[in-house]
Amino acid sequence: MATSGPVERLQQLENIEKEIINTIQFAGKALEELAKEKPQMKAVEAQTTNFIKTLESLDQGLMKQINYLTQVSTGQPHEGSCYAAQKDLLMAYHRKAHVQSRLEELEKLLTEQKPRHLMLTKSYSLPPMPHHGSAQ
Repeated sequence: MATSGPVERLQQLENIEKEIINTIQFAGKALEELAKEKPQMKAVEAQTTNFIKTLESLDQGLMKQINYLTQVSTGQPHEGSCYAAQKDLLMAYHRKAHVQSRLEELEKLLTEQKPRHLMLTKSYSLPPMPHHGSAQ
């Protein structure tokens, strides 16, 4: 999608809003015709066709807007913005803090387990083996 300014973006969103209104109106007219005692099937088909065409156009317009917003919000540089670099730096700080806290937790566990481990190894040590002389 070509780069467009905020005014053009707002115009595109306004057009999408109008398409939403048209889509709902076409669906309503089709249902209104079907609710009649003797519905005109040609009118139902015409309204349904209009509904589907408008819905497809609406889907395309919304996908373009979503893709644009995804591109802008996922850290890809946009129009010379430094937002992506700031976001990357912030995420790096968060990762560093997380790793640091996990290392501190592991160090704490290690210091708690070491004395216990030494006590267990001493209590379960085998008695020294007597040395038998090889010459008898």
